[in-house]
Amino acid sequence: MKTIVHLLRHGEVHNPQGILYGRSTGYHLSERGRAMADRVADRIGDRDITHIVSSPLERAQETAMPLAAVRGLSVELDDRVIESGNIFEGKPFDLRDSILSQPKIWWALRNPLKPSWGEPYKQVVARMWPAVLDARAAAEGHEAVVVSHQLPIWVTRLKAEGRPFLHDPRKRHCTLCSLTSFSFDGDRLVSIGYSEPAGDLIPVADRNAPFSAGGADDDHKPPS
Repeated sequence: MKTIVHLLRHGEVHNPQGILYGRSTGYHLSERGRAMADRVADRIGDRDITHIVSSPLERAQETAMPLAAVRGLSVELDDRVIESGNIFEGKPFDLRDSILSQPKIWWALRNPLKPSWGEPYKQVVARMWPAVLDARAAAEGHEAVVVSHQLPIWVTRLKAEGRPFLHDPRKRHCTLCSLTSFSFDGDRLVSIGYSEPAGDLIPVADRNAPFSAGGADDDHKPPS
């Protein structure tokens, strides 16, 4: 029995001060972000989606709402798919440009494999993957959408593909409102797909910015 679980990254956030918002509350979709969420609903609203889950953060819930309305579904909140923790949360986004001038934070950067500055990748996957499997079970024979955040989605994909967690954030294939899709045959993962239903709404500058990079549609099979 084929089931697909789509991990949907939230849309653009209104963040004029350029803050690394992380798990902070009070950050909502921008006007473009709302348009992205509407575009996703328009592009995949006719699919056999029977279950929708969202991170509890506002930007994720707001991304889920148009699709839920089109499908006539309620949105189930799941703390397991929330954004990753980060010690730089609440600080300006350009902090990365001044790291070398702030020796007091160098200790936090000592281990990129973990990483030492935030929630360990293994810990992120340990909560995300069970959420994916629960969504698969809830939508068995149909499709589910889980609205989450870039890093949790990306490391979950790395885990599913058997790749190491250490990576360049600029090379994540996970743009705003992109879909990372896990296809299951029964409870066995058989393929991983990626698409950008709202890709035409992403400014070129944002595509080239660190931590926001995406890629063309692709499709992979997990290791056997």
